[in-house]
Amino acid sequence: MSTNWYGNPWLDTWTETSSQVVENVIAANQAAFAAWSSTDTDRTNGSGSEPKAVERIEPSEDLPEWHAESTTESAAELSVGDRFEFTKTITENDVKWFAAASGDTNPLHLDDEFAEKTRFKGRIAHGTLVGGLISAALARVPGIVVYLSQDLEFHNPVRIDDRVTAKCEIIEDLGNSQYRLRTRVMKGEDAAIDGEAVILIDDRPDDE
Repeated sequence: MSTNWYGNPWLDTWTETSSQVVENVIAANQAAFAAWSSTDTDRTNGSGSEPKAVERIEPSEDLPEWHAESTTESAAELSVGDRFEFTKTITENDVKWFAAASGDTNPLHLDDEFAEKTRFKGRIAHGTLVGGLISAALARVPGIVVYLSQDLEFHNPVRIDDRVTAKCEIIEDLGNSQYRLRTRVMKGEDAAIDGEAVILIDDRPDDE
């Protein structure tokens, strides 16, 4: 049975049922990107009033508070061991806009008084919002990344103002431009999310 941060066996179903939400993860990742790319994330402390609209983010453009790393910039040189990372702080506005974009208005994410009475003792970010950072890391893989599958296990909650890093590492070359990767979202030394993905790499049209 998978181990998760709850420490209660019957709650392991949260982890075991993760495969049932894989299709929703991809849609939620798109909602997460929409949240990050269409709003002001209040870069000073992640709190503040209502989110403000900002100019459209251009393809391949990074915001100042993002940090990305990769071990290769060539699709032709992709191999086992290559790593791709994406770091950002999960802000108040991220949570608000993700709720609006995805329709997930669970009070655990939005209502301080309600969340204080739960096992979490306070609000936490949506799991799929945090999982969206995996897509952000994979966006740094050279070429066009096509998601084929994603398995997630949720181990630790992420709270507003936590700075987290998605780490993706190629662990198997499946042939035909397909790769299997270990995918994690780390909060310091602790794993918030762990899992695996399979991706397909297409050539970029501008490379042809």
